[in-house]
Amino acid sequence: MEKARADWYAANRQFPANLASVADLVDHVDHIVKLIGVDYVGIGTDFDGGGALSDCFDVMELENITRELFRRGYSKKDIKKIWSGNFLRVFGQVERFKGLAAS
Repeated sequence: MEKARADWYAANRQFPANLASVADLVDHVDHIVKLIGVDYVGIGTDFDGGGALSDCFDVMELENITRELFRRGYSKKDIKKIWSGNFLRVFGQVERFKGLAAS
């Protein structure tokens, strides 16, 4: 395990990650909103195994995403949908469907 860890760190030093930025992430949000609407966009994080952005490296910096969404004109209502509302809505629909299927 020590050797594997040392090799991992050596590879990361030799080939540093070229991380996307918050602006890049919100570009993708914009694209999906234009294609199918804000009701079908959600942001999840993967800070326990990658997923960092150059300007949002850990949970302490998640506000950078919200700030960029506001900067681009998203409303509080839309930002709530993007951060949790859409997931909770779909999750609730799945739970209700599972309940009907089990009956």
